[in-house]
Amino acid sequence: MKLVVLDGYCLNPGDLSWDALRQFAEVEVHDRTPAADVVSRVGDAELAMTNKTPLDAAALARLPQLRYIGVLATGYNIVDIAAAKTRGIIVTNIPTYGTASVAQHAFALLLELCHHVGVHGESVRGGEWSKSADWCYWKAPLMELAGKTMGVIGFGRIGRQTAKIADAMGMRVIANDTFEGHPPAYEGFRFASVEEVLRESDVISLHCPLTPENKGLINAQRLRLMKPSAFLLNTSRGPLVVDEDLAAALDAGVIAGAGLDVLSVEPPAAGNPLFAAKNCIVTPHIAWATREARARLMDIAVSNVAAFLHGAAVNVVG
Repeated sequence: MKLVVLDGYCLNPGDLSWDALRQFAEVEVHDRTPAADVVSRVGDAELAMTNKTPLDAAALARLPQLRYIGVLATGYNIVDIAAAKTRGIIVTNIPTYGTASVAQHAFALLLELCHHVGVHGESVRGGEWSKSADWCYWKAPLMELAGKTMGVIGFGRIGRQTAKIADAMGMRVIANDTFEGHPPAYEGFRFASVEEVLRESDVISLHCPLTPENKGLINAQRLRLMKPSAFLLNTSRGPLVVDEDLAAALDAGVIAGAGLDVLSVEPPAAGNPLFAAKNCIVTPHIAWATREARARLMDIAVSNVAAFLHGAAVNVVG
């Protein structure tokens, strides 16, 4: 039996091991696979793993031996699920590995917007403190979060973990989700419409899966509902936000700042307007990538393969 990993580098650039998979099959790992090489690399393998390399209907039609696709991520839109189902191919994902890391990164972005730690640290290294006429200085307004309102759009595992941190920092939390579930016992918490969350919040944090219905959720019209002092965070899916609309809103002072770990196209074009927008921090889709989270992902990926081979597949999508 053969297992092919199409794009393993981001999960494991060398600090983890693929060895646990070798108990099940001959394992062939590729750091990256161009779309044109997917069929030739999978070949007659029965098992394949992919993170962001697409497996579309055309490719699946040319892989008659393929029985299993393990998506090395939570989102699985890179696989044509309907085509896989028609061909009897089981597709699994990794649903829960990054909750703590992604929520932590959302707050890393937020705290940078509040305190501009990087800017001030670089100014000290550049000699500005040593030359200062005063015993302290700040190069941008600083903001305290206690007493502010955090609006969470998408109140699943990661959204709830982000809300938990916000509550611990003395923030009021409001949230929106298509499935509300059990409300947390935070003082002042309530579920609200998207429009209410946008109007009332000092910080908006997006934690939605991407669907056809919410693509472009944050656009020019909705940005105008936000407070001019508000921050927008997106550690979820890039296409939830219209990049050009957000850049224009930042430059016009419609909102005060944004912290983004995802963009509508990844890797982005060099001319993405958010790179030059005012008070906009962009990180390269790394919220998921702590070693701890990646190790959990690897462990779950191995467990998914084991369950499939024992005839009791888990984390099946579609």
